Amino acid sequence: MNTAHNMTKYSLRSWVLVLALAPTILVGILLGSYFTINRFYDLEDTLKEMGSNIIEPLAISAEQSLSSNNREITKVLLARAQLNKSTLVKSIAIFDVDNQLFVTSHYHKDFEVMRYKEALDSLRETQFEHEGDTLVVRTPIFSISNRPHSTDSRDNGTSRYSDAVVMPDNSNATLLGYVSLMLNKEKALLEQHRAAVAAFIIVLIGVQLNLLFTFRLVKNVTQPITDMVKLVGKIREGKLDARLEGNLIGELDLLNRGINAMASSLSEYHDEMQQNIDQATSDLRETLEQIEIQNIALDRAKKDAQEASRIKSEFLANMSHELRTPLNGVIGFARQLLKTPLHSSQMEYIKTIERSATSLLQIINDILDFSKLEANKMVLESMPFGLRSSLEDTINLLAGSAHAKGLEFVVDVDSAVPENLVGDVMRLSQITTNLIGNAIKFTEEGSVHVRITLISNEENNIVLRFEVNDTGIGIEAEQQELLFQAFGQADSSISRRYGGTGLGLVITKRLVVQMMGGRIGFHSEAGKGSSFWFTVPLQLSPFPAHETLPMDKLIGHTVLLFEPRKLSRQSIARTLKNWQMLVTEATSEAELDYHLKGNRYDAILLSGHSCETHEQLQRLLTQVKDHTGSLLLLNDCLDPEVFSQEMASYVDLVMPLPISELKLAQYLIFPPLRKDTPAIQKTVKAPAKRHPLNVLAVDDNLANLKLIDTLLKELVANVVAVSSGDQAVALAKSRAFDLIFMDIQMPGTDGITATKLIRQDSLNRNTPIIAVTAHAINEERERIQSSGMDGYLPKPIDEAALKGVIARWLTRPTFTHFDNNTLNWELCLSQANQKEDLAIDMLKMMLDSLPGTVNDIELAMSRTDNEAMLHTVHKLHGASCYCGVPTTQKLCQQIESALKRGTMVADVEPEILELLDELTKVESAATQVISQMSAEVPNEL
Repeated sequence: MNTAHNMTKYSLRSWVLVLALAPTILVGILLGSYFTINRFYDLEDTLKEMGSNIIEPLAISAEQSLSSNNREITKVLLARAQLNKSTLVKSIAIFDVDNQLFVTSHYHKDFEVMRYKEALDSLRETQFEHEGDTLVVRTPIFSISNRPHSTDSRDNGTSRYSDAVVMPDNSNATLLGYVSLMLNKEKALLEQHRAAVAAFIIVLIGVQLNLLFTFRLVKNVTQPITDMVKLVGKIREGKLDARLEGNLIGELDLLNRGINAMASSLSEYHDEMQQNIDQATSDLRETLEQIEIQNIALDRAKKDAQEASRIKSEFLANMSHELRTPLNGVIGFARQLLKTPLHSSQMEYIKTIERSATSLLQIINDILDFSKLEANKMVLESMPFGLRSSLEDTINLLAGSAHAKGLEFVVDVDSAVPENLVGDVMRLSQITTNLIGNAIKFTEEGSVHVRITLISNEENNIVLRFEVNDTGIGIEAEQQELLFQAFGQADSSISRRYGGTGLGLVITKRLVVQMMGGRIGFHSEAGKGSSFWFTVPLQLSPFPAHETLPMDKLIGHTVLLFEPRKLSRQSIARTLKNWQMLVTEATSEAELDYHLKGNRYDAILLSGHSCETHEQLQRLLTQVKDHTGSLLLLNDCLDPEVFSQEMASYVDLVMPLPISELKLAQYLIFPPLRKDTPAIQKTVKAPAKRHPLNVLAVDDNLANLKLIDTLLKELVANVVAVSSGDQAVALAKSRAFDLIFMDIQMPGTDGITATKLIRQDSLNRNTPIIAVTAHAINEERERIQSSGMDGYLPKPIDEAALKGVIARWLTRPTFTHFDNNTLNWELCLSQANQKEDLAIDMLKMMLDSLPGTVNDIELAMSRTDNEAMLHTVHKLHGASCYCGVPTTQKLCQQIESALKRGTMVADVEPEILELLDELTKVESAATQVISQMSAEVPNEL
């Protein structure tokens, strides 16, 4: 490509000149050089021949005088020879056999140049030697008449005396000396120069003649071509009326006419094309006008669609609230009725109402989740949690359904799976609940097996695989593609037989794939069951989710496990072996009897699944009891509470299945004392003591207000209930309360506005205000925190959750010395998965690190060290995500983002100084919170 570019940048004129002149100059130089060099050699050969013709007769003539040592005769001879060739010969000298000067034609100061430098024996013929601008010729003198001849190749046998100067190899001649002749080369050099000048002149004349013809060629050929190129350029620029005039020679004239014809054709084509363009432009203008009209209509339709989407979202949110609000009353009062004396049929009716309302609430939640996923408005949380403890909560909710069908429900968590993780535990529980719930729903007999394994563990990032296997009805191959479609189920009759909206799996898939970045899949055969699996990436948490148990105490302990069912037995045995316990397995009563004979175990785990009656199980427990100090009964009956009461006198602990690893480990490490009482004494439970608190409840829905009023009156001494935000604000200005429960969505003054008014001017500026909302907590949390509220309670109100909120705020510090955005204790609890001890530990860790962090920030700021500042702020940002310090977290994020974009430390110095001030506030606030929250909270309300 580069070569082609270099060729095109030279003009045709240049190429013609180069191609025409270069060969002529090259040939002229070669020929001139050849003839000049040949002339040089000819002149040199002529000079050597003339020297040989002079010196060789002298060598013959000087033999006699040299033999007789007669210098006078020899000198005369030499003088005459020199005079004969005076312009050519500069000097003649004869040297004897000792290489001493015998005689010379005349005195010469450089006769040493004429002396032979080598041994005289080597001088056997005429030799030539160039010395500057002279030629030295030496010929030996022999004492015999039959002299040798010269063999010099340049003499070509032309010397008359050549046969007398060469000594044959077999001759007896004696060398007497030699003659040395110095010839002048000036004439020869002059001739050589003349020859070179003549050659140069001839070459120059040839080049000039070539230039003459070349320029003639350029004028007649290249100039017309140049004109044609210019014409083509004009045509390319759109000047189609340009033409070439005049006649040219040969094919150039044909080319000229062709270009003119092409220009004419292009002009005609251009005129025609312009007409077509004008017509097309006119048509396009009309089309654009129509498109513009359509765009206006589409824009209007787009705005209508956006408005419809907004209305739909608002409708879903409002309907969610409106539906949950009455359901809150239905579920709450149904639970309250269950506390009252009822006969069996009434109890069953109330339970049916409560279950139906709970199912309806789940359907509403599914629809709301689906709408949020469709609108990409669902946001995942990231908080530390314990995998096994959170999984236990999920399993406990589903175990009753599995036990009601008599299914074997087994949960296997691989020992390599870490416990302390960071992620959205609520959504993870939702996914597992959907998959396990479906497995139980579509399985009439057999088992449901849940397995959790570790796929990868790189630094702090792990990938877990959840798998749910069942022996249910399975799915036909042609119906499997409908599973992950919204409102779709494998069979249209399924919704009638099993219920459900068909949204569970599509929500699960979108949560796993779109939100969490995992994968999901399944394998199923009709009549043989299904296997659903998904993978999810999570992070390791640096904070323990619960107290670490001393598992090394179990090493070497003996355990007898009696479980007839294979999956349950293998799962429990695997867990015990991972703890390095010595496990003995029994699958039948016969094997159990065999292993009990003469043996005693540290613990016995016994399943009552094989016993048909309670009496049979009690006899078996009595038989086993004497062989261990810790007897644990594995229970999977439908009513575990009644079962536990009946069997409590026979065993040390009744543990429901699927078994909880944490509870099992805690029991085996710290076994309870053996109870020797033959039966449980039924005691009347004393009424719970109410806390001496003044509580304000605010809700516009009378049913919900009555429900929360009823629940609160069972827990606290004084309750005031009002139905509007305005009433709450007015009452807060005249009366102090210990706790305020505020509904969010109310007509007129809503809960957010009422809270801000109470915080501005009332007797309850520092009173804890708890938001009571039927909306999803994730979407409301930011509004709740920014409004000045201290916590939240979701609807439907759960009595246990209400107790927990009251217990949490009983020992709450009165935050009068710092802003809620400096340290938000409720947010800290939320980020610690509602574990108070963990929240306090995280605050302590951050408090301990603050002096070093402040020092590192000040040092990096003084040195203008971007890398050190980025490292320190990044570390502080990570810690602030778990300690409920919103302002610190926000400032860290701003500074870290700016430094990552390449901003210098000096440019973000105001934000850094603001961060240092905020850390001082955080240190003071954390010290206050830790000192006040370290007080022990009552276990029961």
